[in-house]
Amino acid sequence: MNSSAEESATEKARLQWRCRRGMLELDLLLQPFVENVYDGLSAEDQHKFHLLLDLQDQELLECLMLQASPQDESLNDIISQVRSTV
Repeated sequence: MNSSAEESATEKARLQWRCRRGMLELDLLLQPFVENVYDGLSAEDQHKFHLLLDLQDQELLECLMLQASPQDESLNDIISQVRSTV
């Protein structure tokens, strides 16, 4: 395995670990997105996904369930993308 492939695999593993949250509901929303969609996102959307993961669990769940809007409205598109994978 070359260095670039190793780095990519390591980054993906870190991202998958970061998506494991304290709530089963979040795991069920985030894990399939990372597995099936994340690699095909633009660099900008990948960055927005990382910003989304910076939210606290409760706030993240409320945004993904459309019970609240994120303070950073630029995250609305990535929220829609995550929701569309379930």
